[in-house]
Order: sequence, then structure tokens, then C-alpha cells
Amino acid sequence: MPPGPKLRARPILRERPLTMSLTRRLFPGFEPVRIDLGEVVLAGLVGGEGPPLVMLHGYPQNLASWHRVAGAFTARFRCHLFDLRGYGESSVPTPADDGSTYSKRAMAADVVAAMARLGHRRFALLGHDRGARAGYRMALDHPDTVSRLGIVEIVPTADMWAAFDAGMAMKAYHWTFLAQPHPLPERLIAADPAFYLDRTLASWSRSGTLDGFDPLALECYRAGFRDPARVRAFCEDYRAGATIDRALDEQDLAAGRRIGCPVHFVWGDVGFPSRAGDPLALWRRWADVVTGERIEAGHFAQEENPDAVARSFAGFFAG
Repeated sequence: MPPGPKLRARPILRERPLTMSLTRRLFPGFEPVRIDLGEVVLAGLVGGEGPPLVMLHGYPQNLASWHRVAGAFTARFRCHLFDLRGYGESSVPTPADDGSTYSKRAMAADVVAAMARLGHRRFALLGHDRGARAGYRMALDHPDTVSRLGIVEIVPTADMWAAFDAGMAMKAYHWTFLAQPHPLPERLIAADPAFYLDRTLASWSRSGTLDGFDPLALECYRAGFRDPARVRAFCEDYRAGATIDRALDEQDLAAGRRIGCPVHFVWGDVGFPSRAGDPLALWRRWADVVTGERIEAGHFAQEENPDAVARSFAGFFAG
């Protein structure tokens, strides 16, 4: 894919400002963007100067999860933070029966299209959790688009399912719970969405509490769980993970397809990948150039240990 024009990325559809003012308060100096791609409208924030760097969040959060590390990259990169489809302030497309609507393939295609609209055909990408899954799917589906891939706190979807034993099933129960047919998980979460979210965040953190989360960020996350349509989207994300995402991974492995760009992987010492065997070895099955580092953190590394995350990725993205 040929490189895009050397233009400063400009916001699109800015006539409708971000409605969640709390999000903007977490990112001083960033500009809001809303990009209408037809099936979905992606919302995001853009800030900094330099080559493009995309940052994609995970579940059960939104782009607010980057508020403690984004500023560390803006001196050298033009940072593009997007809410994945169904999350944050991006739109919520109606799910198809085959699970494709919330597949990581669809999420990756959203970001490729959005960045093209902003004048970038090639860029670096840093992803956490579901955003990282969209990121490595993008590197496989659009190999000329991702120049460098940063991964926080996941192993590939097919490998995660293969690692399920009794211990993993208890810690990562949400993989099977959220993937149950509609409307079972949606109805159960709706009974007390704030409790469900807060318990999820606390139980996946290193401290086992909410102490590591900024109150403004917490309110941004809670807002999503107050919207039944978004809760449905979160579940559809995991339904795709149990079906189409897993199938695509297994097809790529069988065909010998690999990620061609350099990959840098950071995981927490008490996060999910630490229970999946040797996580670096798993990523080396998928890419030729893989580096990595374990840090003191739970699943939410960029909020629990932002200095370590920023330090680890700064040199990697600088090349």
C-alpha cells in the first residue's frame, strides 16, 4: 500500500463536539474528531506532532484509559486515540447474526479507513486488550498499514482459548459469560451495571481495588455501562471472540501467515498473559521480530504503571 500524503491530520466532522466532557478534561491539548465511515461513526481525540501513532483501548473501558500515557508520546508523535465501534462515543452498529459486526477484522477496518481519511496510509499502533486484538488483526489483514505494533496485556485469541484450564476459566470467566447468547449476559449486567463494572476493574487490577483509577476515567467507563445498547455491543465483541475471531486466528496459523512488522509486548506480572504459559513464546509463533517486557501491573497496565508502559514503548516506536 503506497504511503499517504504528508499532511497534518485534521479533525473531520467537528461540528458535533464530544458529549463526554470528562474525557476531554483527561487529555488537555487534544482535539476531538468524529469520522463518519458509513456503517459506523468513530469518535476520538488527536494530539501531538510527528509521525502518526494510533492508540486503541480495551474492555471494559474506552479511549480514556490512555490518559496517563498519551502525553508521553505527543512530543514525538501525532497521537490518534479512537473509541472502538460500540465503545465510548463511537456509534453502535446493529449486530449481524454471524458475529462479524463486532469482529476484530471489522474494528481494524474501521481504524484503517479513519486514518486514511486523516491522510495516513501507514502508522504505528499501540493497543490494549480488545484494541490490541484489533491491532494484530490489522497487521495480518493490512500488512502494509502497520509499521510497528505495540501490544499490552494479551496473547492471541486462539492461544487464549487454548490456555483455558480451571484457573484461567475462573480468572477470565467473562470470556464465556459475555459470549453467551443474547440477552442472557445483557440482562444480568443490567441488574446492577455499576457494581459489575467496578468489580471487574478492581478484580483485574494488581491491588484488587479501584485505587489505581482516576475518578474522571471511572465515570467515563461507567457511562458506557449505563447504556444498554453499548452493553449489548460489549457482549457482541466477546461473542465474536468466541467465534469469528478465533476462527480467523486458526486459519492464519494453519496457512502460516505471520505479522511482518516489529512487535513489542508488555504484560503485567499478575495479568492474564502471565497465566497463559510463556507469553513471549506465544507471540513469536505469530511474528518474526518480537520483543517484550513484564512489568508490575495487573490487567490495566497503562493506568496502574504508566511510567513503565511509556518507557517500554517510547524506544520501540522511535525505532
